[in-house]
Amino acid sequence: MSVQGTHDVAHPTAKRAPSCALVIFGAGGDLTKRLVVPALYNLLKVGLLPERFAVIGVDHNDRTTDDWRNGLHNFVEDAVKQKGGEFHPAAIDEQAWNRLAGMMTYVTGDFLETDSYKRLGAKLAEIDRAQQLGGRVLFYLAVAERFFGAIVDRLGAADLVVERGDAWRRVIIEKPFGHDYASAIALNTQVLKTLHEDQIYRIDHFLGKETVQNIMALRFGNGLFEPIWNRDRIDHVQITVTETVGVETRARFYEPTGALRDMVPNHLFQILAMTAMEPPVSFDADAVRDKRAELFAAVRTLSPRDAVRGQYGPGQIDGKTLPGYRQEPGVAPDSNTETFAALRTTIDNWRWAGVPFYLRTGKRLAHRYTEVAICFKEPPYALFRDTPVDRIGDNWLVLEIQPNEGIRLRFNAKVPGPYMTLENVALSFNYADWFRQAPAVGYETLIYDCLTGDATLFQRADQVEAAWRVVQPVIDAWVATKKPGFPDYAAGSAGPDEADAMLRRDGRAWRKIGA
Repeated sequence: MSVQGTHDVAHPTAKRAPSCALVIFGAGGDLTKRLVVPALYNLLKVGLLPERFAVIGVDHNDRTTDDWRNGLHNFVEDAVKQKGGEFHPAAIDEQAWNRLAGMMTYVTGDFLETDSYKRLGAKLAEIDRAQQLGGRVLFYLAVAERFFGAIVDRLGAADLVVERGDAWRRVIIEKPFGHDYASAIALNTQVLKTLHEDQIYRIDHFLGKETVQNIMALRFGNGLFEPIWNRDRIDHVQITVTETVGVETRARFYEPTGALRDMVPNHLFQILAMTAMEPPVSFDADAVRDKRAELFAAVRTLSPRDAVRGQYGPGQIDGKTLPGYRQEPGVAPDSNTETFAALRTTIDNWRWAGVPFYLRTGKRLAHRYTEVAICFKEPPYALFRDTPVDRIGDNWLVLEIQPNEGIRLRFNAKVPGPYMTLENVALSFNYADWFRQAPAVGYETLIYDCLTGDATLFQRADQVEAAWRVVQPVIDAWVATKKPGFPDYAAGSAGPDEADAMLRRDGRAWRKIGA
């Protein structure tokens, strides 16, 4: 695709968020260091953070504010040196960092102790008076799932989430929101005793990726695509989210979780919803979330026969020999935890009846890659009966989400020469060729939306529960039955053979990862 020019990403309608305080529970954790603080830094650099803003870190470790700030600076400094990392400016702008650091305060506190919330309330009141923040506070629960309900309960008991006039109080809750259908319902019930639904921002960082958001722009902003975005023209859809990393040091979390719980009800289903939802009447948050909720309600509850699980064994990636999952630190030698999951889902509505959506995700696969691939139905090839079959390929619209962001269209074109011969070719658009984007870790848009009260990209209670409802029979079956033959795919491969067999039964095949 020829590129006519390169454009800076501009946000002509974006304004600074209103003055407020951000309280981060889990201030010493990996999420805060790796994603939340770099996102705040990037928002400051582009002028979207409030002019009057305070960041209060809360954690159980007894440390000073200076120690917390310096630890974050050192982590970010190391991160910018790592080529290909999530945080990728050329260097830290020390002046900008010092501005952000000057907004930071650390409070030592146990998440389960009442006194911690009294100290936090006193610190918030002190900072609010000094900086005139208007009583607005955003609480970020960057903590383990077991603390979500407990922290919300204690915030409520300490009168820290009561809204008065323009003094809003909002809470960001990270994934996983529950670990099955019953626990998701229980957690929703618990937090909704203290908070109103419009105060809760259930975050999924996949929805912060530009290409995921661009699915809606591609569909609804172009007359070319929406008329053919249905069962009449689309044969099937493949959604792939693969990683080259293994479980590494996260066995304590991953062993009771696995690939299905970790990735499907949140990341993959959110991409599915963007791809398959009906057009909203506007981009108002409620209008968009209503359509996503309708979509989840139409997704048929999965049967275990429509799901495949796998676990990686020893293998090689980029010439490096790697251990199998069962050899990773903290993993049981006979672990039944899946590191790969593939699903065949169907949507029972007018647009998608009869169109299967195939989803797969896994660790230690050949490439780190995320895409949505839409396969269009074949035309009659009677005119081209003499063309070699191996030259004719399917028509694909491929939305690449990571590591590169772009859109590719595969179609058949005539090979130059005197004979009518077809060959499958590609037309490509790459974001990096057209737009100069500011460095981002994927959380910038989501945090900004929380600060401004835009809930479009966040899940409601009904969406969360519907997603868990779809996968619950598979979870139950996998928990009840020990899978024979683990491990069943080598590190560096494309996954287990059973996943290929699932598509072969339908007369289809997975796209090559990263192709």
